[in-house]
Amino acid sequence: MKLPRAMSYPDDEISSRDTTRERGRLEDSHNLSVGRIGARLDRLPPTMAVWKMVIMLSLGMFFEIYDLMYTGYIAPGLVKSGVLTQTTHGLFGTSGIASFIAALFSGLFLGTLTCGFLADKFGRRAVFTYALLGYVLANTVMAFQNTALGLNLWRFLAGIGLGVELITIGAYISELVPKQIRGRAFATSQAIGFSAVPVAAFLSYLLVPQSFLGLEGWRWVVLLGAQGAIFVWWIRLSLPESPRWLAQKGRLAEADAILNELESKVEREYGRALPPPAEPGPVSMRTSFRDMWAKPFGKRTVMLILFHVSQTIGYYGFASWVPTLLMKQGITVTHSLMYSSIIALAAPIGPLIGLLIADRFERKTIIVFMSVVNVVCGLLFSQFHDTSLLVAMGVCLTLSGNIISYTYHAYQTELYPTRIRARAVGFVYSWSRLSAIFSAFLIADILKHFGVSGVFVFISGAMAVVMLSIGILGPRTCNVGLEELSR
Repeated sequence: MKLPRAMSYPDDEISSRDTTRERGRLEDSHNLSVGRIGARLDRLPPTMAVWKMVIMLSLGMFFEIYDLMYTGYIAPGLVKSGVLTQTTHGLFGTSGIASFIAALFSGLFLGTLTCGFLADKFGRRAVFTYALLGYVLANTVMAFQNTALGLNLWRFLAGIGLGVELITIGAYISELVPKQIRGRAFATSQAIGFSAVPVAAFLSYLLVPQSFLGLEGWRWVVLLGAQGAIFVWWIRLSLPESPRWLAQKGRLAEADAILNELESKVEREYGRALPPPAEPGPVSMRTSFRDMWAKPFGKRTVMLILFHVSQTIGYYGFASWVPTLLMKQGITVTHSLMYSSIIALAAPIGPLIGLLIADRFERKTIIVFMSVVNVVCGLLFSQFHDTSLLVAMGVCLTLSGNIISYTYHAYQTELYPTRIRARAVGFVYSWSRLSAIFSAFLIADILKHFGVSGVFVFISGAMAVVMLSIGILGPRTCNVGLEELSR
């Protein structure tokens, strides 16, 4: 009986299989190490060392929000100086207030859509720093423009830097803090950040009607915000790079060193040994645009696109037009700026409320409930002419809008893995900026033809889409680890 010959393989085929197996083992080992970094961060007690990082990032957020939100407050000064007109000539006219708002959001759209990958490629710390410096420089130049074209061009360039900064700070915070305080960390960041809104409003109230040293008041409002550059390098010295990002990039030794130092600080403040980290699960290392469309991320991406197109209309439809809407309700320019300042005092209170509810209730539940409040208060605002009632509804609109804001900033960063977090959040976030470009002109046109009531009917329809998209498609994320949400 003839025995079969032993199967044989060419030497190069054996070598290829061995190489593939070895590469697989190395990849599994690396993925496990990345998972361990996340597990070590998630088990940290939230001591002062952890909160200090949140506060440092929040100071950066302060200058960002100041820059983003002074648009509506300096608008009367831009009209008074003759740089812009209150009325938009034609649907997409370039000389009205709407064009100034649209220029900002065009830059934000480009920054979030095309530059989101920068934080994934070069790191959270570097992009946080240089994006801030970039938009501060652009705003400084903008403060000395005398034409609508020059004003809008430099506002557009500032918007690019702001767009990159917004998504970088969100990714940065979500990756640095343990899972049990993510919601409160975002609430703290936004509370500090939105304290810039009453500052911008009050400075506008004091400065916009005046001129100092040959410069109109609105220019001083812009220049005072540019002083944020002085603090940038000081903030940068107090912040480590994200250990999660370093681990994803294969820089495990750097990630381990940063985490060792942080763990030592936390343990000293905690007063006893740290709890052991949970056993990490597998972490995928693939990084491509297609990943945000694979399960389970595809449904999340569609949900966030619908959400962002709609929420921007609800939020900036009021926030960017507060003085103008008050004037349409019969308030004078000076009193409009004063009442806008009072309404703006509520801006940081919304996120402060979040410190009580952020990690106790699901993000999606908070967003849906506050959207209902936004609709009711907006429709009431459009019907009132009494000053106290207008201010009261304005405060409620600001509170609900800013509670939604801190919640979704936390929510969207939780829905994607570290390897594509900034890129994916930048992509979905860019839809809000695209929406804001067109909604600025639409609101100007609706205000012209249908008044304040028409504006808030339009806003209510947008908020209905917010409720449906988040309520139906949104997953639960409260107190769930980032790595677990990414699997």
